Amino acid sequence: MKKLSTTLIYILSSVSLLCCCFAGLGILLALPSFLIANKKLKEAHEFPEEYDIDDVKAMKTAKTFALVALSINGLYFVYSIYSLATTDWDTFMNEFNSQMEKYQ
Repeated sequence: MKKLSTTLIYILSSVSLLCCCFAGLGILLALPSFLIANKKLKEAHEFPEEYDIDDVKAMKTAKTFALVALSINGLYFVYSIYSLATTDWDTFMNEFNSQMEKYQ
């Protein structure tokens, strides 16, 4: 019996949720996480006799978690692009500089 390990998927998805605050760049971790889970599930469906049913259920849960992380990061990434595209650059830089001065 082969074992499906979900550890990598959970780690990548969790870190991607933490990185979504950085303009949705956690998508760079969430996408590979989802693709790895999808690949492992396809492999388990091709050769069901080689995998334990509990491992397959755990991988489905990990894939769902990765999909949620990917969705949140994708939405925040699109929002960040939209806000940068619709905001005047001078206004954006003035706001950025005022916030930097506030923290110094």
